[in-house]
Amino acid sequence: MELSHLIQTSQVEKVRVCCPLMPSVTGTLCVSSHHLILSAQAVEDTKQEKCELWLLHCAVDSVEKSVHNIGMLKSKENNKDGEGGSSSGTVTLKCKDLQVIQLEIPDMEETFNVARSVQALSSLDNISLSYPFFFRPAGCKLGKGWSRDTMENFYHKLKAETDAWRLSDVNENFKVCPSYPEKIIVPLSCSDNSLKRAAAFRQGRRFPVLSYYHSRTRSVLLRSAQPLVGPNHHFSEDDENLLNAALMGQSHGFIIDVRYEQEAKQARSSGGGTENKDRYPRWSILYRSLERGQALQRSLTRLVGTCYETYMGRNHWLSNLQASQWLSHIKEALSLAGLAAECIEREGTCVLVHGEEGANNTLLVTSLAQLILSPDCRTMVGYQELIEHEWLQVPSKLLFIHITEGRSLG
Repeated sequence: MELSHLIQTSQVEKVRVCCPLMPSVTGTLCVSSHHLILSAQAVEDTKQEKCELWLLHCAVDSVEKSVHNIGMLKSKENNKDGEGGSSSGTVTLKCKDLQVIQLEIPDMEETFNVARSVQALSSLDNISLSYPFFFRPAGCKLGKGWSRDTMENFYHKLKAETDAWRLSDVNENFKVCPSYPEKIIVPLSCSDNSLKRAAAFRQGRRFPVLSYYHSRTRSVLLRSAQPLVGPNHHFSEDDENLLNAALMGQSHGFIIDVRYEQEAKQARSSGGGTENKDRYPRWSILYRSLERGQALQRSLTRLVGTCYETYMGRNHWLSNLQASQWLSHIKEALSLAGLAAECIEREGTCVLVHGEEGANNTLLVTSLAQLILSPDCRTMVGYQELIEHEWLQVPSKLLFIHITEGRSLG
């Protein structure tokens, strides 16, 4: 499939590009299959130097357009000759790295063509049409790159510390849980058959698995999805045995639910819920809610808008920053990760973290807790390994689905 049919305008002259905190540049804008390219020549008696700006279409999150001569636009819509001189427009590109780029285009029709082209090229459904599949630099040979940290490597490091856990291939071909790796680390005393039954009791079959082992206190950090308790108070002895085995002889552990207590209770009506205290007497449940979804998106939008505001006094800026509530969300996430780390380091107890699906906020807390607890995770290699085994070790088919549908991974 060729992408050229999506390009309504391939080249526009005298386009002015404005980026926050950078001087504006005027030059020729080219729309290619995978990039927006602005080529600008040096201009005498100005500070503009010769430059070339490249932007991948896939880096664009949203496209907005505005026309500066509404009268002429209405005349064209009514098939009448416009009056009142030339018209122009602005295309605003909001990028996934929070950049906001404005393209001031001297022709109204070209404005719409560029906007429609970028919109189409930045929202392709087929991932095989993306730039990495077409980039073939001449004379370039791919090296080995960095070595991926596999679950086997993670387990070998754990085995040097304790023999109470084993590496299971119960999820071979992802037949038990489609969003877990094929090999997972589980308590030595739990059989594969019991793991299968325990998986059926958790949302998305995401049963408790090991995230981190703290060698000083011999405590573990686990993660999972919510139990499927439901309105009839279902239970699973295999799930209970799995969590008790994870305590490794300790008398007590903590379950941190990243939802409001009322929200967790309401989830029972749709088949979810949280652990029953009578069924899990060795575990205490702590409810510490973290915002997610639309609330976080609105907060981030306000933060970006505040950061890109050109003229704003200090007090007004601080007021808008506080109103965005972004720093409050950061504080809550760090506080919750600190709570999990404190339970492991100071109390010497095991911790299980889960929300509804055991994704997003759950992984955020377990990842931050490991950064707090482990000096190794704060190195470049250790941080890479942390991201690998907490966020990336999912089947390629699931990864493909999430990327093409624009969903978040967990």
